[in-house]
This record gives sequence, structure tokens and C-alpha cells, in this order.
Amino acid sequence: MQTYLTKTLCTAALCAVMPWAPAWAQSVVLAQAGAPAAEATPAANAVSTKFDKALNTDENWYFSWGYSRQQYAPSDIRVSQPELGNDFTVRKARGSDFPSNIPDTFKSLITLDFTDPQENIRIGKFLNPEKTFAIELNIDHSKYNVDYGQTVAVDGTINNAAAPSTLAITPQNFNYALHNGLNHIMVNAVWLHRLRGPEHKPGDLQLISRIGAGILLPHADNVIFGKANEVGPKNDNVCCFKKNDWWQINGWTAGVEVGLRYRVYKAVYVELTNKIAYGVLRGVPVYKGTADQELWMNEQVLSAGFLF
Repeated sequence: MQTYLTKTLCTAALCAVMPWAPAWAQSVVLAQAGAPAAEATPAANAVSTKFDKALNTDENWYFSWGYSRQQYAPSDIRVSQPELGNDFTVRKARGSDFPSNIPDTFKSLITLDFTDPQENIRIGKFLNPEKTFAIELNIDHSKYNVDYGQTVAVDGTINNAAAPSTLAITPQNFNYALHNGLNHIMVNAVWLHRLRGPEHKPGDLQLISRIGAGILLPHADNVIFGKANEVGPKNDNVCCFKKNDWWQINGWTAGVEVGLRYRVYKAVYVELTNKIAYGVLRGVPVYKGTADQELWMNEQVLSAGFLF
């Protein structure tokens, strides 16, 4: 009991002293130099005041969870399977996201299953007292599936022979999906600009913009000419560098995003944004080989978050 009380008192004392630490340190340095503390320059006082304000201001962090839809530009997918004599490229293949429903979305949130719908997580910290600039970690759990029923141009070799000029996309012929996540894991720079309403209070409407880059961490699920890829069970090899890991680092991504953030109640806000991202995928696992792809993605994100 005495130890607990001692720790509590020490913590309280530290919290009480911390706001005065910059001024105290400044006074000590000036005293050792033989100059009175009152002779501190205006610039030094301004820095100390700004530091104190940033240190003692609440709501320096934020967290949000959101749901999203994606649209993809047609893209080329190159498949290399040396043992099978395959090295071909399908041209301008169309792809889509996964139309998960709203009940599935909320179920995944409650059960902490962030693999079912297309979800978005942001964790950020403001770096200035005005809370207009932040750095954040951004996870976009998007999904990508090549559309069935289309016929695409093909070039290269299949079974050590010249590929046919076209290929019908079917579940057995060419089922190419990054369906348990075309995961964009990015670090973003974030800017906010107040448009209207009371500042930092309910009714505050802000313009928000982001720019960032990071890695692509997809789970490949595909069948090429009847042969499924050989990624192991999800719970055996989770991530990130082995051939049979469930999620693998297979490329990089960069994107820009713009939208609106509206504070609805105290520290709670909603956010609606549109994001454009470019991704380069290399070495995506397929049966006895790999696939390469470059993707343009347009994404709409509806999020709810809180500041703390």
C-alpha cells in the first residue's frame, strides 16, 4: 500500500512539474551563464510558451474506423510460371471491389474481424498547437477481384507455345483476386482547414487533405488454368516474407485524399473523403510462379472517429 501511494504521489508531482520544466531549464542555463532569468529573449519565451501549449492541450491524437468502396482502372497482369512454360500478360483486365453489406460491416467491427468488408483505420497525432497538421498511420483494407465474363487480349507464351490472342476470364481460366486484402499500409501527412462553425467544437466543419506512401500487403487467392496458388492456412503462417505466408509484402503504394471532417459531438467526428492511389505489385503468388501488376484505385471512405 505504501509503495502504491509513493508511486501515485511521485506521478502527481511529475505531472505538476512538467509544464514548468522548459522555463525551469531555461532559468538554470541562464543562471549558470551568470545572466538573470529575466533577460531571456522574446524568441526563447515564445518557443517556451508554444511548447507548453502543445504539451498541455488535449485532443492531440485521433482514431477513426471507416467503410469504403473502390473502383479500379483496367490493368495489365503478367503471370510467370517457368515450370509450366507460362510467361504471358493479360491486357486491360477489369477488376472490382467486394460488395459487402452493412450488417457484415458492423459484425466485423464488433468481433474485431478486419478481413470481411472493406475497412479503413487511421491513427494520427497533431504536430502543432492549432491542430491543422498531423502525421498518421493509414490502413486501407481494400479488395480486388478480376471480373468474370470479360474477354481480354493476351500476349506471351502459354505451355511453351505462343499464347492465343484473347482469353475468356472464368473461375477456372483466370480467377485472380486480392480478396482477403489489397492492404494499403501508409504513413500520411495530413492538413486540416476550418471552413465554418465554432473551432474545435460541435459544428466545426473542416477541409481535410492527405498525401502518403507505404507498402502493399495483399493476400493472393487465385486459380490460373485450373491450378490454385499454394499459400498456406491463415493461422499457420500469417505474415510477411515467406512464400506461403497468408499476407505478403508485394509492393508499394502512394496516394492523395481530400474530403470533409465534421465534429458532431464533443470529441466525436465523421469524415467523408475520396482517395486516389497508385500501387505497384511484384511477386504476387500464383501456382508455381508469380504475378506482377500496376493498379490505379479510386476509393470513397466514410469514417467515424474520436479525438483524445
